[in-house]
Amino acid sequence: MKEWERLSREEVIKAVEGKYPSRVPLCRAKWIGEGFVEQYGDKLKQLDGIEDDVVQVFVPNPIDWNRMNLSWEIEQGGAMDTSIVLDDWEKLDEFLEKIPSPDAFPEIESAAKDVEKARADGHYVHIGWWHLFFERFWMLRGMENLMCDYYTDPEDLGRLYDAVASAYCKMLDAVCSICNPDGFFSSDDLGHQTGPMMSPEIFHEQVFPYYKRFGDCIHKHGMHFWLHSCGNNAPLMNDLIEAGVNVFHPVQKFTMDEAATVEAFGGRITFLAGIDVQHTLQEKTPEEVREEVRFLIDTFDRPEGRMCIAAGNGIVGGTPLENVAAYLEEALSYGSEHRRKMNGLAQ
Repeated sequence: MKEWERLSREEVIKAVEGKYPSRVPLCRAKWIGEGFVEQYGDKLKQLDGIEDDVVQVFVPNPIDWNRMNLSWEIEQGGAMDTSIVLDDWEKLDEFLEKIPSPDAFPEIESAAKDVEKARADGHYVHIGWWHLFFERFWMLRGMENLMCDYYTDPEDLGRLYDAVASAYCKMLDAVCSICNPDGFFSSDDLGHQTGPMMSPEIFHEQVFPYYKRFGDCIHKHGMHFWLHSCGNNAPLMNDLIEAGVNVFHPVQKFTMDEAATVEAFGGRITFLAGIDVQHTLQEKTPEEVREEVRFLIDTFDRPEGRMCIAAGNGIVGGTPLENVAAYLEEALSYGSEHRRKMNGLAQ
């Protein structure tokens, strides 16, 4: 596979801020999921010539109950939406008292060194952690409890949201006091196949204020706010933009209409457009995969930019390796060609 030169930090910033980048940047383009490495092993080396244009450095989510020495046993499930950490609101006071400070996370020092090394090498670099608000809360309360809490216990839930948002801001302040990342990346699967997991009204009243507080903290440090959220997020996009989300991923295929999404929100937010990993990469031919990449770039890459490209989620076992190679090669070649055309028209 042809080797490509990674974009500089400045070129990624141009893409995110709509300032005419030289090509569409790759971010989480080789998001490897379950079984993929086991299936292909050393054959994956053929993809080594392509690297992401964004370096990602993860720090721990500061809401880590394993460091809190809670006085009760935690109900652990087989998946993150089947565990219940805070099973009774009577335990809330103790939980809030024991949320750890950034000092409890020595990992942030090594993460900061990784950030500064990537910056010194000229790369755009994220920090971040998985499971921002909704995802973290369904791990804390259990999915069934949480979906009821918005209606039955908004006061207790609000206290929890307030404490979590404060802990997030403190962690961000601590990390940014010792390094200078360009962006913050996190996940929060707010949508299902046909709409948001909660009504837009509930989101706006009970979740948006904490997104806004954290978004303001991110921007205070001069960073872009990158958010991954699966499912149909269209009814929440105005609030996410108002909260300060700068880059949205993945605009999930078959849940959000690409053209309608660009029509409604293009120019106000940058899209980290994700190629579909459920059907396109799994089932199509390499040429059909290339066609989908061109469709995504034609749809999302505005004249001024405001597009990056990624895998829509983890690329799992059973995905033809030649399809992954076709997607990556086309993202780079057509992403360069399209930007040359767009930049030429702008001159």
